[in-house]
Parts: sequence; C-alpha cells; structure tokens
Amino acid sequence: MSIKLYCFGESGNAYKAALALEVSGLDWEPVFVDFFGGETRSDAYRQDVNIMGEAPVMVDGDLKLTQSGVIQAYITEKTGKFGGRDMEERLEVLRWVLFDNHKLSSVAGPTRFLMNFLPEDKRPSQTIEFFQGRLKSAYAVLNAHLEGREWIVGDAPTNADLSCCGYLYYPEPFGFERADWPHIDAWLDRLAALPGWKHPYDLMPGNPGDRA
Repeated sequence: MSIKLYCFGESGNAYKAALALEVSGLDWEPVFVDFFGGETRSDAYRQDVNIMGEAPVMVDGDLKLTQSGVIQAYITEKTGKFGGRDMEERLEVLRWVLFDNHKLSSVAGPTRFLMNFLPEDKRPSQTIEFFQGRLKSAYAVLNAHLEGREWIVGDAPTNADLSCCGYLYYPEPFGFERADWPHIDAWLDRLAALPGWKHPYDLMPGNPGDRA
C-alpha cells in the first residue's frame, strides 16, 4: 500500500513533504485538498483528516502524521536518507528546519498568499512590506551560509535543504528574486538536478490556473 499525502500544489509546506517523498524513492500518491474551496476549514476535514485544519497530512497504513518537518523526519526514519550522518549533523539539520519554519516559510507563505491570492484591493501593503523586510533578512542568512557550500548541512542534501526550499521555486511574486541571491540560486539549481525532483505544480495537484 502506497503512502498517501494530503496536499495541494500551491502549498509550499506540502511541497516540502511531497518533495522528500519523491526524491526518497518511496511509493506515494497525492490526495488533493481543495484548500481554496474551504476543505481544510470543514468539520469533516478536521474530524477525519487533521484536527489542526492544515495540509500536508501523510498516511502510511495506520500511521497518520501532520506538519511537514515531522513527515520529513519520518521519511528519514524509514529510508535513512536526509537526516545527517551523525548527531552533530542531525542537530544542525534540525536547527535549519526550525530556522525555515520560523523565519523563512512562515513568512514567505503568508506574503505570497497576500500578494497573489487576495483581490488586489484587499492586499495590505504595509503588512506585505513588513513581511518582505523580514524575508530579506532570512534570505541574507541563507545566502551567506551557502557561500562555498553545496548543501546547507554536510556534503549531501538533507531535510534542511528540502525544508528551506519549500517556497523558493514558486513563480508567483512575493519578494524573492533568485538573481539577487547567487548562492541560493546555485543551490536551487543543485536541488533541481536531484533524481526525482519536480516543480511543486508538477508534483502535486492544484495550481492557480485551475481556478482561472
């Protein structure tokens, strides 16, 4: 029985889990979540899928997991991949996953949503400007760290990479221009060259064009 991942293409957090599943080589299949149709806010979704009302959700047999970082950790437990080679690397991977969750994805996701998925007259310009300032600081940290490195931790891709890249391949504008951050740009190219890598809109069902 293949692993099921409740997800939708526009979600960078879902992409972190889907990408980890895909490049790990595990057998999995996406289950489309109609986020923009209100599915995650429904009583049925909260009762049957995730009480937190979020995606992604991974189901592997009788095991159900939520939160992309937890799902990535499970994939590491199952395959031995992406976790780091020793305790020091494992802790460093965790440090960068937490950095991403707090400083990068948690700001990039709302900024992208406000700029692209709200009507133009309802976009809060001051909030967007504030978020973009915070994102610029996070990009600077990641770009400086990647100077002279191929991967965020150690000499191979880990969950640190698969987490931090979550929103950075999306085409919608949210204040990230790859050309402004050359070390991030080169790192994203390296990730995209991994066997199994796919763009989020190719890996998961659902994209803005479906609602156009």
